[in-house]
This record gives sequence, structure tokens and C-alpha cells, in this order.
Amino acid sequence: MTIASDLIRRGAPQGCVPFERFLLAPAHFGALRDALPMEPSLALLSLWAEPGFVHAAFLDEAEGGLLLATCPSEGRYPALSPARPGAVRFERAIRDLWRLEAEGALDLRPWLDHGRWPVVGPLSARPARNDAPAAPPAFLPVEGEGWHQIPVGPVHAGVIEPGHFRFTVQGETVVRLEQLLGYAHKGTLGLMQGRSPRAAARFAARLSGDSTVAHSLAFALAAEAASGHVPPPRAVTLRAAMLEVERIANHLNDWGFICNDAAFAWPHARCGLLREGLLRASDAAFGHRLLMDRVIPGGVLQDIAEGGAEAILGALDAVEAEIPSLVAIYDGHASLQDRVVGTGTLAPELARRFAAGGVVGRASGRGFDARRALPHPPYDRLAVALPTLAEGDVDARVRIRIAELRESLGLVRDLLGALEPGETHVPLPQRGGEGIAAAEGFRGEVLTWMALDDGGLIRAVFPRDPSWLQWPLLEAAVEGNIVADFPLCNKSFNCSYSGVDL
Repeated sequence: MTIASDLIRRGAPQGCVPFERFLLAPAHFGALRDALPMEPSLALLSLWAEPGFVHAAFLDEAEGGLLLATCPSEGRYPALSPARPGAVRFERAIRDLWRLEAEGALDLRPWLDHGRWPVVGPLSARPARNDAPAAPPAFLPVEGEGWHQIPVGPVHAGVIEPGHFRFTVQGETVVRLEQLLGYAHKGTLGLMQGRSPRAAARFAARLSGDSTVAHSLAFALAAEAASGHVPPPRAVTLRAAMLEVERIANHLNDWGFICNDAAFAWPHARCGLLREGLLRASDAAFGHRLLMDRVIPGGVLQDIAEGGAEAILGALDAVEAEIPSLVAIYDGHASLQDRVVGTGTLAPELARRFAAGGVVGRASGRGFDARRALPHPPYDRLAVALPTLAEGDVDARVRIRIAELRESLGLVRDLLGALEPGETHVPLPQRGGEGIAAAEGFRGEVLTWMALDDGGLIRAVFPRDPSWLQWPLLEAAVEGNIVADFPLCNKSFNCSYSGVDL
């Protein structure tokens, strides 16, 4: 049998930059699905569509780089989920958004569309009016005695995005968790289409607010690849510095909240204080606490303010000074360690099968980081450490965050010290093209594909948050744990609702 990566490369090149996209006939796309089990090193990273076509992005872990495959579709296409389980939710979303059905799919239930949209297939070539009455969402059946179900959400206590969790439990033990998202659907893809990359960048920045730099950067890199544009060196360095600052702020936030969910409020308070200092420094340096809309196609919105570098470095010094005492307190309290060690364990095999990135993947032995595997400037000349653990539990995910915190502290200092004088933005040329790019956010790799028409406007686009491949793994990690430990498991993953609801 021909191996899957060779099947893709035999397709017709379509001109995507910097990684080629190959057009396959439907029969060959079906053969690709059949060949995938024989090539586990070909990891599915994303699956999306546009009218008449379905696209898949694979990471070639053996050879390096991305491989993109496209299947023409007049309504149906061969499902990839039997070979790559991470495709399930993508296939369900494609059915909802583009009315393209995956033949032989493992799950064809609606995903984003809960039956209340005014049209069916809003991104398809011919959206249809939805005249069907809204039906309750379908969950997997429960059989046997001694089970009961606990529905949670979509409205949650506190400041949290909407999502429904349905627990099947026996006593206090969770035997199944099923998620239903889509409540934060914003129509982002439709809002981006027909606009220039510069105008659409505001939507990318708001796809998942805690990853605004990562999504903005992947979007900008894809637009620049499609248009053949190279941003100024000073802008490139500032972008990376902002990306690392965002990573530090979010890892501090997650570390504190995980401790808080184990009823240990002191680390939460200290991490919150350190994060607040960094957010204030970001505002002083770049004019926004969360760095939203700072990264744009062609460069950055504005240069770093006078004294901004010193403000950020001062905040980093405060973080670095307190990490040892925070780690000692985290390690030294048996009541906390009892809650996090061995809780919410994700098996390395599952992390590999779903191509989990970021903290979730690295805590379960999958050593992938887009800054190293798919580097863009300036990461192509930076040495980025890649911590990994095999335990896969809540504690391992905390320890990966701590290691990444320390690494990013050094990266930001190096980047700010290497700033070159020069321009910070050059407008994109108005030309057609196609590009794909990855930026390593604090959750993992953000992958954005973009196609521009001849006038430089967005013909089609798909920003893929890492949570697409991590939400299903949370369902697996919580099995066998008690209901009271779900908040710990959930926060240690910290998947984005909005990022996958589009």
C-alpha cells in the first residue's frame, strides 16, 4: 500500500506558501484515509472547508513540515475520523457550516448548530432557510443500572464562557463526560470573508481573547505568506516578545487557578498579583493590557513606548524572584499534592493519537512546539527549550507551565535586548495568494490558513485554535475521577470555548 504522505504529494500542487497544498480526487482522498493507520507519524492538525472543497492539514513528524490535502466535494467527502479521531469535531463543524457531510464518519451529530440558526449551512454556496423546529441536543445513550447523569451549564458560575457538560456517574466516579459547545459562535469566518487582512485582523484578535497575540500572529503570518510580504525586523522581534509575555501571563493565571480549585487560595492570590503587574507593564509598553490588536498584518500597530521595555523587564524580575517560593509552597503542601498528583491523567498514546499540542501534549510525552517544529522569524534563530513529562496528570501540566514560564522569561529579555531600529509596519501588497502559518500560543499551536483573491481580499480563511484537539482529551482524562475533581482537570487543560465556537 502507498503510504499516506506519498498519496498527498501525488496530488496537484495548488500554490500554498510556505507549505504546499495538494488537490486529490475524492477516490484518492478515500485512499488517503485508508492509508493513514499505516503512517502514525502523519498527525492531523486541522480540517476545514470552503464551498466545494474540504481541506486537511497534517504535520509530517518524520520528515518535518506540513502537508495539506484537498478533496473536491459536491456535498459528501470521505471521512478521516475512522483513521484520525481528532477529525470528529471538525467533521461535525464542516457539516454545520458548509453542508458537506463526511461519509463513514464516527459522529454526524450537529456541533455548532443547535438547531436555532435561521439558515442551514451559512458558509455554503447556497445556504438554505431553516424551517425545522429546534430539537434538544442529542447525547450518547446510557445503558445499565446504577448510573445517573449530572448536567452542568451552559451557564456557569463566575466569569466563564458558556458550554454544556454532561456527566454520567456511578456514585461519585465519572464514567463518561460529554461536551456540547457552540454557545459562543460568532460567525467569525463569515465576518472575515470579503475583507482585507488588515480589516479582518480585529476578528482574529477576538477569536479567543486570552490568546489574542497568538491568533493575531498566526493570522498575520498567513496573510503575509499569501501576499509574499516580509514584515520589518523590528516588528518581528516585538511580535515574539508580545507572544512570550502573553504566555507568561496566562501560565501564571492557570497556575494560580489550579491551586484555587484545590482550595488553596494563597498561590492564586500571588500569581494574580504577578500577572497584574505584567498586564500593567504591557499597557505601558504597548497601550493594551492584553495586547489586543497590537499584532497586525504587515507588522505591529505601534512601536514600544519609551520606557516600555524597562516596565516589562521590571515585571519579569518580580515574577522570576517569586517563582522559587511559589514552587516550594506548591511542593510542600501535602493537601495540594494529594489533589493534583494522579488526577486527570491523560495517557501518552491518546495525546499522540489526537496530536495534542501545548501543555496538554507536553505533559503527556508529546514533544511538539511550533516554535521549534514550524519556526517563523525570529524563532528560527532562537534556542527554545522543550520540557516534557510522561505522567500526564494535573501536576504534570502545572510543572510544564512552570518550566515554560522560566523559559519565556529569558526569551523576552533576549528579544527586547535584540531590538533593531527601523520600521514597525509596512502595508501588505494587494495581490492574490494562499498561505498557512503556525504560532505557538500558551495552549499550543494556533494554525491559520488563508486564501486571498486577486484584489487581496480574503476569499476563505480558517483559524484553528489548539483546543479543537484538546477538548476531546479532557473527556478522556476525567474518566475514573470523582466529580469534585473535574474543576481541577478542566482548569489544568484550560481549553478555549470561544476559540472552537468560531
